[in-house]
Amino acid sequence: MRWGLTVPLTGVPLRDHRSLIADLSLLGYTDLWSAEVAGADAFTPLVLASEWDDRLRLGTAVVPVHTRGPAALAMSAAALADLAPGRFVLGIGASSETIVTGWNGIAYDPPLARTRDVLRFLRLAFAGEKVDGEFDSFTIRRFRLEKAPDVPPSIMLAALRPQMLKLAAREADGAITNWLSADDVRQVRAELGPDKELAARIFVCVTEDAEMARNIGRFLIATYLTVPGYAAFHDWLGRGAAMKEMREAWAAGDRNAAMAAVPVEVIDDLVVHGTPAECREHINRYVANGLDTPIIATLPTGTDLLDTARALAPAKTMDRERTPLRDG
Repeated sequence: MRWGLTVPLTGVPLRDHRSLIADLSLLGYTDLWSAEVAGADAFTPLVLASEWDDRLRLGTAVVPVHTRGPAALAMSAAALADLAPGRFVLGIGASSETIVTGWNGIAYDPPLARTRDVLRFLRLAFAGEKVDGEFDSFTIRRFRLEKAPDVPPSIMLAALRPQMLKLAAREADGAITNWLSADDVRQVRAELGPDKELAARIFVCVTEDAEMARNIGRFLIATYLTVPGYAAFHDWLGRGAAMKEMREAWAAGDRNAAMAAVPVEVIDDLVVHGTPAECREHINRYVANGLDTPIIATLPTGTDLLDTARALAPAKTMDRERTPLRDG
């Protein structure tokens, strides 16, 4: 079973991750996945991790397909594949118009076409081929990687709805999703099919203070799930009616009312919280429903997130089977 962690941990400097990353394999983690929004870029944490550990699988979840040119993306990915041969997974996705256009000043091409074209370009580039021709969303003239990776990285697609999931099933090595419940996994898995890897980032708040966890969840859900792509995802999952009041308040500019309107049952479905043992049990429900790779994203509660990551390790479960241990 795979068990992944999102890095960097919120508020922890990259340089302070070294001791944790060196311990992760011994604790039972198999994967380390980066994120790219407005903090660290997706590649730098994994470059450091490749030097601090030689066992973990390293993945980006995800690199936007619009914010780097196809050749630049291929070069960054090839460099990391060279540092961690056979251990690197390149996760790519369409991101959002806010990030692509609002933050980077780049036109937001149709997401499905751009993602498909970048995927096809990367396959050719990683194979060492010269790419010279027109794709639907861009044209490449005479590009070849100076050194194609000895072991081409797997490529997974960020996918929230049927069209992207079907593209992942046809042409990629798997799909990466997030902001879903354990029960939602069945619906996503049915669309992707049984033969491709399904990974999901799972937001985890380790605290016995349920109200604190729910307040954190209210803020994140109101912020993220009002973005059009995520809103459409939850319509497809059947959660649109439950989120109607939140969306209307957000659209009216009343952020506090939007957060107050998030139903408790939605928070408890989408944000894992409780003791470390309770959180691990909840994450295992995702796996039981068809998730291959849970990617834990620890949410800050005022405690040391380095300790939190250690407490969530699957080895804790194995230790408990041998001798009763108190969670810490």
